[in-house]
Amino acid sequence: MANHETIFDQLKKQIPVDEEESLILNRDSSVGLVIVDVVNGFCTIGSGNMAPTKHNEQISKMVEESAKLAREFCDRKWPVLAFIDSHHPDIPEIPYPPHCIIGTEEAELVPALKWLESENFATLRRKDCIDGFVGSMEKDGSNVFVDWVKEKQIKVIVVVGICTDICVFDFVATALSARNHGVLSPLEDVVVYSRGCATFDLPLHVAKAIKGAQAHPQELMHHVGLYMAKGRGAKVVSKISFET
Repeated sequence: MANHETIFDQLKKQIPVDEEESLILNRDSSVGLVIVDVVNGFCTIGSGNMAPTKHNEQISKMVEESAKLAREFCDRKWPVLAFIDSHHPDIPEIPYPPHCIIGTEEAELVPALKWLESENFATLRRKDCIDGFVGSMEKDGSNVFVDWVKEKQIKVIVVVGICTDICVFDFVATALSARNHGVLSPLEDVVVYSRGCATFDLPLHVAKAIKGAQAHPQELMHHVGLYMAKGRGAKVVSKISFET
């Protein structure tokens, strides 16, 4: 029998994520939801240099799951923090092309999450860098994310968004380091919801035609992002349910 196992299949065997099956949340969970960069510039077809050029199932599913979770949290009056990638046109974010420029539709939440702008239980934070933790820093030395955790007395954060291996991972890694250093009390756990995350797709043959571009195969890099997050101490789950 022919062996049809792909390189990706082999890689998943060598660096398995071993996702925990389910996270069950209830009224005593002391949980907050962090949504990373679910904006048009990364998720809506044709919305700029970093947006998909055609339907992308992984990104569409991520948007759907993020919006569903956001609604569940707000209906329960649980805190939600949404990072919104927003860049000044004269300050590039190397190595990426211009994207999510302030004042454009690229730097706005996707239609499925636009309602968060008027939601009492949601905090929106525009950021001009990859890492939302760094992007939460204020000039006076305070940090919007840290203050949100402390004010809401959050013990667990659930993280969703895009890109799994870039903005999501960088934020998760920094949050875990801050927790380990005792500056994020009372935070105990960082949970990455795999079905609520996605990354972009840039196949090798396409990257070769773009000067300076690196190949970024979507499924592979999504898996690597989850693997790295778990390696830093995050919990990775494939299902989230709510007790009534």
